[in-house]
Amino acid sequence: MTFQIAFVLTVAVLAVGLFVSEKLRVDVVAILVMVTFLVSGIITPTEGIAGFSNPATVTVAAMFVLAAGLQRTGAIDSVAAIFLRFGGKSLFLTVSLLMVTVSFISAFINNTAAVAVFLPAVVELSKRTGFSVSKLLIPLSFASLFGGACTLIGSSTNILVSTLSKQHDAPAIGMFELAPMGIILAVCGLLYMAFIGVRILPERRGNERLEDEFQMASYLTELVILEESASAEQPLEESFLIKDLHLDVLEVHRENRRFINPSGTTLIKAGDIIRARCGLDEIKAIEGHKNISLKPLLDRDEKLEGLAEAVVAPNSILVGRSLKEVDFRRRFNAAAIAMRRRGKVRHERLSHTPLKAGDVLLVSADEEGLRQLKSSRSFVLISEIEVLNSRRRLALPCIAILAMVVGLAAGGLMDIVVSSLLGCLGMVLVGALEPDEVYDSIDWQVIMLLGGMLTLGAAMDQSGAAKWVAGNLLFFAGDYGPYVVLSVFYLLTSLLTEALSNNATAVLLVPIAFSAAEAMNVDPRPFVIAITYAASASFMTPVGYQTNTLVYGPGHYRFADYLKVGTPLNILFWILASILIPKFWSF
Repeated sequence: MTFQIAFVLTVAVLAVGLFVSEKLRVDVVAILVMVTFLVSGIITPTEGIAGFSNPATVTVAAMFVLAAGLQRTGAIDSVAAIFLRFGGKSLFLTVSLLMVTVSFISAFINNTAAVAVFLPAVVELSKRTGFSVSKLLIPLSFASLFGGACTLIGSSTNILVSTLSKQHDAPAIGMFELAPMGIILAVCGLLYMAFIGVRILPERRGNERLEDEFQMASYLTELVILEESASAEQPLEESFLIKDLHLDVLEVHRENRRFINPSGTTLIKAGDIIRARCGLDEIKAIEGHKNISLKPLLDRDEKLEGLAEAVVAPNSILVGRSLKEVDFRRRFNAAAIAMRRRGKVRHERLSHTPLKAGDVLLVSADEEGLRQLKSSRSFVLISEIEVLNSRRRLALPCIAILAMVVGLAAGGLMDIVVSSLLGCLGMVLVGALEPDEVYDSIDWQVIMLLGGMLTLGAAMDQSGAAKWVAGNLLFFAGDYGPYVVLSVFYLLTSLLTEALSNNATAVLLVPIAFSAAEAMNVDPRPFVIAITYAASASFMTPVGYQTNTLVYGPGHYRFADYLKVGTPLNILFWILASILIPKFWSF
């Protein structure tokens, strides 16, 4: 082992450790890896930043834009509305219809976007039918993974592996090359979930009222401003309610008018009824003021307006930062009044608690505030907010643009990076997206992750580290033939994907797969395809894939729920892939 190989492998191991520990964001780890190799001289500056101009990086960015166009014009919402209408006949039929629909959609758009659109529809269906939400949301997430493994554009990992294959002088993955076996895996996964998985999933239900679900009875208070109160005729931000007690004011009622999530400049008047979120200490402080009448909202049957659940997105820029740090109320025109994390509800010190991916915030906002939250990439709102009517007429043109992107690439008329960029331009020209919305729609954390981690792949190749690891892998498994080595690659990828980013796992293992194939004098295609499928087969943890994280909080799941239902599915896919891949792609 040379010094360069040892250095590259050390950086790779440290990167894996940082990914698993979650001490740094994944994009920060990727950039740290890139800079380390640049400073050390392992790769040149041109090679170091080449990942950002890589066709895979550009294509993945374009796919985010295409998905946003479909989402903002209501093209996907319309399908979710149809599901909402016909679902609910029986749990078996509902789960089957849900998984077939989402699998198909996820084959052509970003699977996280598909889950984000269907999430509020599934929660609403759960409330209408009485089916436990925990029986529906993991199937929703898994279905998006099944569909993503069926086409080239179904997953960013598929695009990445295709580009890496071309860089190793192998053919790119065709648009529908993955479909025959992908459909087999999807059907087997659907049957497993419909007949077995749903039975394993727990029966946990959300309450009809969000106030009850988040245990808000003791934290919602109603104040009546009396004539003699010092707060009368003062702006809300200057009253002692805000300046001294830091209350979260949710509503102001004045005669027949209601102000939801009022601004700090709202003038308080005598007779106003103020509804606020506050703790026990604040309640005691208010009780000392004679000119304010106080009583818990628990005494009222009236439902609090403007409440919604907002899930912190896996790649949100807010992860690791507190609500106070991001100035949540001003930035999103909403108030966070409770949080559910890993099944536990929190009410105290919300503004100072660093956010984690999958946290569910109970927010209070008016319609415009909710719309603003929904349009943000930082959250997935579990609330039905109407798409702007002016864009609904563009849903069919957007679907036509996506079909054009797929058709041009599938027919070999254009490379996928060219057709996808053409599709992005089409979205802007037809008016589905404004230019600023194009930039906002791109998940820059994923782009930075790809750009940085592709540097690791280049370093693995150029230093000889990939060949060294492949040689040691073959020392233990090579005597058993390429079929066993393929099975090892699938299993290793599947396990690493549960802890790392699926894209980071692919970048790490694809160079090793090509080196192993060269050493065994076999076609590398089966090894590469095994990595491609396995990187999308993340079923055992809520952190292995973004869609699993998204449904974690809303589904009231625990970590063990994923292990129970996902482990048999992972094993099933491993066995099927080990048997079927060599039949579709021979050595």
